Formats: sequence, C-alpha cells, structure tokens
Amino acid sequence: MMKMSIKPVSALRDYNKLLKEVDADNPVFLTKNGYGKYAIVDIESYDRFVNGMKVLKDLQEASAESGLYTLDDIFGELDK
Repeated sequence: MMKMSIKPVSALRDYNKLLKEVDADNPVFLTKNGYGKYAIVDIESYDRFVNGMKVLKDLQEASAESGLYTLDDIFGELDK
C-alpha cells in the first residue's frame, strides 16, 4: 500500500534524510507556499510511469488508426 509523505520544499535542506523516505511505494511530495509543487520518486517508479505513458500513447494512436474510439471521444461523451 502506498503511503504519502508531504513535506515543505525546505525539507530539501536535509536531503539525505528526505531521500531515505523515498522508495517504490512511498513518493515524497514537496510543497511551496502551501501548494503541491514537486514529487520525488525512485527511478523504478519513474521508469514505470514513463513506460505506462508510452503504452497509453501507443494505444491511443492504434485506436485512432483503426477507427476505434479515442479517450478524448469517450470523455467528451461523458461530459455531455
């Protein structure tokens, strides 16, 4: 189960301590002026995210080429 750590960006002053909190199931979110600004994730999680986005893009392109519905079509219908 993923747990969330939310810290102010000033926590980077002690980056060694902060980085010890980051692992595959625990990204650390940094805030600036009270608003979410950055996410620190381990490289494995980042790679999974990037690869997942590539798969989604490939699926969207394939569905557009084959005449299937795109995500934009589906969400557009839901908004009506």
